[in-house]
Amino acid sequence: MAYTLGWVATDWTIDSSTGNIRYIGDTHGGTSPSYVTVIDFHRALQDFADDAAASGDDILDISSQTPSERSTDNIITLLNSFNIDDTAAEHLYDGSIIQNGGADIYDGVVNFGNVTYIILLQNGTVLNDTTDFWNSYAADGTADNKFPPNNTQPGVSHNFLVKVRSGGSDIDGRYLIGLTREFGNTYAEFTIQGTSRGNNVLALSESNDLNNGTVAGTVATWDQFSNTEGFDNSQDIDLNGTPEEYYSRWDIGVGATPASPNINDLYEYTKYLTRRGTGSTLYGLGGDLFRGITHQVAYTSLAGGTYNEANSVTFAGGATAQVLADNGSDTMWIQLLTGTTAQLTGTITQGGVTSTASTVTNRSLSSTFLGQSTGSALIGAYGIGVDGADLSASDSLTQLTGGLVAPPNNVQFTVSGLVSGEDRVLVGPGTGSALDTAQLSVVGPINGAAVTSIQMTTSIPTDTPASGTLRVINDSGFHVLLTYSSFSGDTFTISSYDFSGTAENDAVSNGNNAYITYIDALAGAASASFTVVYSAPRDLFVRVRDGGASPIKTFETPATLGASGGSVSAIRTSDL
Repeated sequence: MAYTLGWVATDWTIDSSTGNIRYIGDTHGGTSPSYVTVIDFHRALQDFADDAAASGDDILDISSQTPSERSTDNIITLLNSFNIDDTAAEHLYDGSIIQNGGADIYDGVVNFGNVTYIILLQNGTVLNDTTDFWNSYAADGTADNKFPPNNTQPGVSHNFLVKVRSGGSDIDGRYLIGLTREFGNTYAEFTIQGTSRGNNVLALSESNDLNNGTVAGTVATWDQFSNTEGFDNSQDIDLNGTPEEYYSRWDIGVGATPASPNINDLYEYTKYLTRRGTGSTLYGLGGDLFRGITHQVAYTSLAGGTYNEANSVTFAGGATAQVLADNGSDTMWIQLLTGTTAQLTGTITQGGVTSTASTVTNRSLSSTFLGQSTGSALIGAYGIGVDGADLSASDSLTQLTGGLVAPPNNVQFTVSGLVSGEDRVLVGPGTGSALDTAQLSVVGPINGAAVTSIQMTTSIPTDTPASGTLRVINDSGFHVLLTYSSFSGDTFTISSYDFSGTAENDAVSNGNNAYITYIDALAGAASASFTVVYSAPRDLFVRVRDGGASPIKTFETPATLGASGGSVSAIRTSDL
């Protein structure tokens, strides 16, 4: 048998002169370590204490002071200077050990669930950084021989003791946070809010995450994702004219691997960053400690500068926190490290920067900090931002003010079957089977030598590319090609153009026609495309011409831009 459950006398020493009770048996994963419940530990001590004389390395008998007393089967108090150390505590389970007059306490932790490994957070650190004996396996390495014993109670995966009071002071108010973050499985967390004597229950379970099927070794090679941390990540995701604030901006497509990354790949990548055993850092915290924004804190009387993000702050009320975002004037968004919400009060200090805490708002956490994936869409966690170009109408984000933001439906239209460097491609508005050259009308006259804006008589359609080309029909009948960098309302901002001459530089009278050219260029690849925000079906007209080395008859066809975009493949009929 790989380990023994119950009292093994040869694994312990007891010294009545010092009170030291020590475990000297095999270590976790050794040949035959032993583990004993706190009640059986107490009974073993009492059994020694009623002996006529001490023997061997157990100096305890009827002449010694009483070593322990039982409050319940799960609460044992060591008396008269008798004590255990941290190593001994690792070989006890199913209850609490109180010693040194209550100055030191080890409390029981029991997880009812099916998890294999647990990450424990205490006092702003990951306990696994120094020891995770509760995840140890016995010598044969099988799950059935895992300690803490998983066969002592139905449904119990872990049963162990953690020190929660030392030297007369509670360790972070006796708070513990349990996490399960096994890559490929669902993530979860559970907080014991001020542990009680006896057994404190975690409720951590995991299951296969169907949206996290890529093996960790593959994700480790991915370089297509980057994040800009902090408050300065405003974006107008819903294109309503008012940017929203986020504490991150994740970008997809900044490297080479995977070849065609998508939003679910980003979900897997961020899970990888925070898995058990990660070496990653997020916002100045280890990935296995990072959880996301837990609180929004308003403050007043800022002095000494501004707070540095990805650094910690201390509250006079007794809490510490990591600043994940700060607007530089009156609000910070934090991850609570130590203390409680009630302790987020008083002066907030970071080096020489101070302010006074005001309103505190609790923010909900997601078990995976990025949010939840449906496989094809992201439901973003509070404050998480993703570059708008990487989102679809199926995705949703929650801005720092708490409002839900839904991206517009960005759709793409593609013309394929092109010859790079030869084909001239025009895609414009359609009317029946012809090009609609009267889509818009110009406010004129336009006759300057360096015109940088063109105003229309009506609002520019919302499904117009953010930047691109348009054609304006001047008084000489030329369809003048103009490049615009942006538009707003009824006005395009264009590259400077001379309308003060003749022919293609002739003036434009009031009411002359204009139209948007969604593609208007020499083909630079085998296909050309444009992306717009879909609002309603739009009729298009497509023209492809090649009079070069391998000329083709002009290809023309009507097309439609729909809710899923659209495409056309040019038919290449030789004109030789």
